[in-house]
This record gives sequence, C-alpha cells and structure tokens, in this order.
Amino acid sequence: MRTRELGNLKVPAIGFGAMVLSPGIYGDIDDTRAETALGAALDAGAYHVDTSDAYGPNGHNERLVGRAIRGRRDEVVIATKFGLAIPEGETARSFPVGYTFGELKVNGEARLVRRYAERSLRNLGTDVIDLYYVHYPDPGVPIEETVAAMAELVRDGLVRHLGLSNVTAGQLRAAHAVHPVAAVQNEWSMWRPIDADLLAAARELGVGIVAWSPLGNGFLTGTVSSLGEGDFRHNAPRFSARNLARNNDRYAPIKDMAARLGVTSAQLALAWLLHQDDHVVAIPGSRTPSHIRENLEAADLTLHPDTLAQLERALGAFEAEGGTLL
Repeated sequence: MRTRELGNLKVPAIGFGAMVLSPGIYGDIDDTRAETALGAALDAGAYHVDTSDAYGPNGHNERLVGRAIRGRRDEVVIATKFGLAIPEGETARSFPVGYTFGELKVNGEARLVRRYAERSLRNLGTDVIDLYYVHYPDPGVPIEETVAAMAELVRDGLVRHLGLSNVTAGQLRAAHAVHPVAAVQNEWSMWRPIDADLLAAARELGVGIVAWSPLGNGFLTGTVSSLGEGDFRHNAPRFSARNLARNNDRYAPIKDMAARLGVTSAQLALAWLLHQDDHVVAIPGSRTPSHIRENLEAADLTLHPDTLAQLERALGAFEAEGGTLL
C-alpha cells in the first residue's frame, strides 16, 4: 500500500473506517463477522483504523477494534474520537446536522478530555492512541480550550498525534496555534466537496486530510438501490426512496465511466479522491473482505489527466438530491 503523510504521521493512502462494523449503522452485524472484516483490512495493508467512542453502544466499536488488533498492535495506527459519548450527568450541548433527527449533542470541555481518553484506552486495550480527534467542535467551548487539554495527553504519552473532525478553516487555524494538528477529518467525496477554505488552510499549515464517507455512505459504489431495516442511512435525506432513485439515475454516467475504465465505481471514486491532493487519505468501510481488498486496489490507480477532466465534467452535472449531513 502506498503511504501518505498526515503531518508527521505516515499512513496508507486508504485506511479503514470501522464505524460500519457496529450494529445499527448498515443494519445488523455480529462481532465475528466484524472482526473478520477488520482482520482482512489489516492483512491487505489498511493498517490505519478509524473508530470513535460513539460508534455503537457503550464503546462497542472501540472494544471490537481492540479485540481485533490484539497481538498485532504494533502494526496498526489507531485513530479514535471523543465528545459525543458524553458521560452521564454532564452537559450535552446540541448542534444542527443534516440527518432527519436534526441534531447531535457534544461536550468538549477541557476537564473531560482526559476522562474520554482514558475510557478509549481501556476500550482499545492499548496504552497509547496514535491519532486522537475531537469528534465535533463544541459550540459552547472555544476549540483552543479543548485542544489545550488534548495537548496535555501528548505531553503525558497517552496520545501521539492530534486531529480535528468536522471543523472550519478558522477552527483549524485556532487549534493549530495551540498545538500542531496532524489531520483534519471531514466528509469529502464525489458527492460532497470539501470546503475550499478548509482545504487551503490545511495545505498552508501542513495538515493532512482524512476523508470520511469517501464513498458517500456507500452510494458511490453504485450498488445501493434500497435500504434494509435498521440501516442508519434511513436518517440521511439523500437515501430516502425518492431521492435515492433520482441520485442513482444522475450517477449513471459516472458508473458508465468506471465500466469503460475496467474498474468498479467504488475504485473510481476513491482514485478520484486521492488525485485531489497529495495529503488526502480515505477511510472507506466495508463488512466484506473481497470488497475491502477491491477498495484498497484503488490506491494503485493512476487516472490520466483527460480522464480526470471527463470526470470533473460528469461530476459538474451530478447534483445529488437531498441535503448533506453537516
């Protein structure tokens, strides 16, 4: 697997987003299947594993990752996040999101940061987190205060590198002035461009970009025509039955391009993303080992400038129906 740099942290160009391995994301899944999928990702070179204390109930996803990497911790770059799994009795501040339920709740108070980290370390079964993100900025707490508390974790050897997730360019600059930020994790894919100001700030500061949902919550695989019961995507407007049908129709020309190139739609979407910047990495998630290996092959695809130009024209005509998640 080709590697890229997030600040001073070297990771594979395509890692693995573990969120899909918890029940209630893309429907039911048992832990045996989930651990098999993660093992397949590691075996294939996707050793940058992204999780969060909020994925699944009671730290389920972190605990699953911890079990799956037992005995091979030195092979893995563990990234996790905090702020949404708020300890009982603590303040929960709301902020709007594009899901049908309308809002999420966060607490990024500095006094809780070490408590969050220690809980994640226990869940993961490790003594250090390689890349630690605040999951969403707390609207009631200056980002500088949260990051100052995160910096203490680096000082004390509990965390190696700091990250920010779902932030603005201004928040990145303010945080980076307190402590170097290795990576910003934001949504970025063919159907959700990254904010231009955020990308410019990251480039200026030498901060890498970790693209979450690089396959558009699975849509860009070109295989999603309906959702099963218990699928979290029922909360995403772009996946309503009406919008999904329209979006698939509009995406058809890009699927056709993939077929002509002899690659899958997912591979084309990932390769396109990696061509956007030398310091962007993708963290697609999948539960199927063959799909995981297929996705990782996209890191070796080189798209000709003419192909990229054709793609940009096609994407310019591909306006997805339904709001975005942030």
